[in-house]
Amino acid sequence: MDRTELEAAITERKETLLNVKRGLIERLNLYHTPEQIDDDTPLFGSGLKLDSVDATELLVLLDKKFGIRVGEGDDPSYMRSVNTLASFIIEKKHSDALANSNDFVPSVEQ
Repeated sequence: MDRTELEAAITERKETLLNVKRGLIERLNLYHTPEQIDDDTPLFGSGLKLDSVDATELLVLLDKKFGIRVGEGDDPSYMRSVNTLASFIIEKKHSDALANSNDFVPSVEQ
């Protein structure tokens, strides 16, 4: 990875983290600002104290804000913290982009 790619990856991660925090605040009506939520804040338990209803809202957030549908085979550990959620979103976007680019079949003219 060269410097340009590294800078792009860092920028993408920062933007994704901010969008995750904003999305959580808006979707779950949290009384926080993005700056008050640490990247390593757990989503459940002692962190943001989300519950099972919030978990469902989290799935809706992923679909509506990020265009990501969670499959049954996806490891639920992405819901551990803001950081793991951001990593999940970035990974899904990259794998979806790769899958879409592999779907392209050039036409062969004769």
